[in-house]
Amino acid sequence: MDERQKNILKEIVEGYIKEAKPVGSKALCEKFNCSSATIRNEMAYLEKLGYIEKNHISSGRIPSEVGYRYYVENLMKPKELNGEDMLKLQTLFSNQNLAVSDAIEACLEIISDITNYTSISLGKESELNTLKQISIIPLMDNKLVALVCTDKGIVKNKQFTLQNNIDLNEVIKTCEIVNKMLIGTPITMISERLEYEIKPIISKQIQQYETVYNIFYEAFNDFVNNRENFHVAGKSKILEQPEYNDTNEIKRLITKLEDENTIRKIEKKDGNNNISIYIGSETDFDDNVTIIKTNYEFRGEEGTIAIIGPKRMEYDRVVGVLNILNRWLEEKGD
Repeated sequence: MDERQKNILKEIVEGYIKEAKPVGSKALCEKFNCSSATIRNEMAYLEKLGYIEKNHISSGRIPSEVGYRYYVENLMKPKELNGEDMLKLQTLFSNQNLAVSDAIEACLEIISDITNYTSISLGKESELNTLKQISIIPLMDNKLVALVCTDKGIVKNKQFTLQNNIDLNEVIKTCEIVNKMLIGTPITMISERLEYEIKPIISKQIQQYETVYNIFYEAFNDFVNNRENFHVAGKSKILEQPEYNDTNEIKRLITKLEDENTIRKIEKKDGNNNISIYIGSETDFDDNVTIIKTNYEFRGEEGTIAIIGPKRMEYDRVVGVLNILNRWLEEKGD
């Protein structure tokens, strides 16, 4: 392609992204100050190359998947965020008190608001976490919460109902013993140390030690066996796009967005933390969407953040948002 053909393709892609309407030769004539015959010839050439295609209900042209792919690889430049959007992210990034999982979840909500697309995080805490503290929080009706915190900022909780013959003070005393002996222990080694080091001690000090022991065993076991994080924000936003105004199409997409196994196909690793773009049939999710994602490693947690939208996605804006997110994760993860 020569320079004019590239610019015409860029105009067709960005015009269709903005208006959701096929781009006709008349608008391009005015833009490039060319005759209609010249523009039609250029469009015919781009169509022959497979970069654009004719829309069935209009004489205009829309980008093909090949055209979108050429655009994102050769013509697109990431867009800078406006001040309001930047402030939303900076406010989140400056909050030092958020746990990692909460920070990622809050970030998803902001990204979804900024882009008007659906955002997803698929994460898994690494095995490098060590115990920072376990806390016992009494609730009403003989209930309590065991709160497990790691040195990487991961926080998980599990609720229990105490049997009537169990003294809450004995649970709290056991918690103090666990913290005194196991802080700094890798999470994956906690169960073994509970069995061989903690249990013999509490058996001599706690009356119903088996029941009390099981509370801590289950809390840690639940932490180790449920390290998967899965969050979806703005699920309905993708359905607000004009591409998805058909009832059957809406049902099909909603079904996929609610199926965790289908969503997890997005998690396929690319071997780096760069931003990856999958358009239509390139995705393992759906032929009628684009997925832009990035992998991350942050304070002991690793995973994928992905944005799902129509193929007519504002690629430059989404990539701009993810670039900022990546920079923040790198800075905070050091």
